[in-house]
Amino acid sequence: MKKLLFALALIISANNFSNAQEKYGPTPTKEQLAWHDKEFYLFMHFGPNTFTDLEWGHGSENPNVFNPSALDCNQWARIAKAAGAKGIVITAKHHDGFCLWPSKYSKHTVRESSWKDGKGDVIKMLSEACKKEGIEMGVYISPWDRNHPQYGTPAYNDIYINTMKELLTGYGKFFELWWDGANGEGPNGKKQVYDFTRFKDSALRYQPQIVIFSDIGPHIRWVGNENGIINSTNWNLLDTAGFKRGEGAPPNDTLNIGNYNGKHWIGAEADVSIRKGWFYHKEEDNTVKSGKTLFDIYLKSVGHGGNLILNVPPNRKGLIDPLDSAALMSFKNIREQAFKTNVFKNAKWLTTKNSIEIHMNQARDFNAIVLKEKISLGQRVVKFEISGGNDLEHFEPITSGTTIGHKRIIQFPRQHIKYIRVKFTQYKAKPIISDISGYLISN
Repeated sequence: MKKLLFALALIISANNFSNAQEKYGPTPTKEQLAWHDKEFYLFMHFGPNTFTDLEWGHGSENPNVFNPSALDCNQWARIAKAAGAKGIVITAKHHDGFCLWPSKYSKHTVRESSWKDGKGDVIKMLSEACKKEGIEMGVYISPWDRNHPQYGTPAYNDIYINTMKELLTGYGKFFELWWDGANGEGPNGKKQVYDFTRFKDSALRYQPQIVIFSDIGPHIRWVGNENGIINSTNWNLLDTAGFKRGEGAPPNDTLNIGNYNGKHWIGAEADVSIRKGWFYHKEEDNTVKSGKTLFDIYLKSVGHGGNLILNVPPNRKGLIDPLDSAALMSFKNIREQAFKTNVFKNAKWLTTKNSIEIHMNQARDFNAIVLKEKISLGQRVVKFEISGGNDLEHFEPITSGTTIGHKRIIQFPRQHIKYIRVKFTQYKAKPIISDISGYLISN
């Protein structure tokens, strides 16, 4: 505890400690802070597309095509937990309108399928499995519905809110609600004018703790690509005035970087699939990303101050495929090995107005430093430089960087040195670093 308190007070002199501990700029809510701490969780695209080999279903598919032969949500949750994922976000309803629960507001659901004689409920099964394994659950509910006859009319907004209510009041607490920007035609050839303000207000009324994802939040933002990559400069701040979800969203590069002086705290979530597509397709078995590739994505998402949501689509049996499971376990092992030994653990920390020095008792090998800001008080660091050496009189430059945020993983050529200095060369307010650690990561 003593070391933690010391860390929180890094580079703050006694005279201005109280001022530095005040919030600066937009700051995250307690729910957003809890979301930042999750860092990594799974996405699961599952539905009729799994069986038709489509990515975007047409909404006219026979519900009987959905018929997993051995669906086991306990297997999903066990693998997610074993992989170190903090939760699972499931496509409760994708663009085809098919509901993975027996919604009374649709006639295109598991109830109309032959799976479990129409008595199945994937959302209930997954909710129970996640609770059993001690991980959290979230839901993707597509506003676009290519099946519902009232899509494209004012009445559909009420229907969408009612479907959200079923999910958000009937299956326990969820940590995240996921919206994408898709807005196409329904069966009547019309597009819907979504009432996202009502959608948001309703969702938060049913589950006040839930955080909502979309390209403009309100709580979490898309990063402008589906490669899982967040820019090395990543502000958790975004201006949303004048923008809309979907076609009216901010430019992709803005979503990737955030806004330097953004008015709202909206953290970045990087989405990517473990396979080429988002739904399972047998012919894409050879596209499963390796553990090493997933780790590289992790370094460029979580390591750039955001969260990683990794899609792992169940196969036609209703199971996480062995190929995907093996990749997840490899990813976990690489991640654990990389951050197993903190070479700064027993080092002395010295602080000045704008720098931190790490003094070890002997030279150590390392090629990565992890920095964390106390983001509950705001994101402050704009630029930093790292230098080091074996002589306190001679520090050689190692690398430099920009933002830190929740977590910044900085990699550089392998060093064998005793002393390290992190100098904050530009900042909005006195930096408050909550943690610093060093590692030797194998390539």
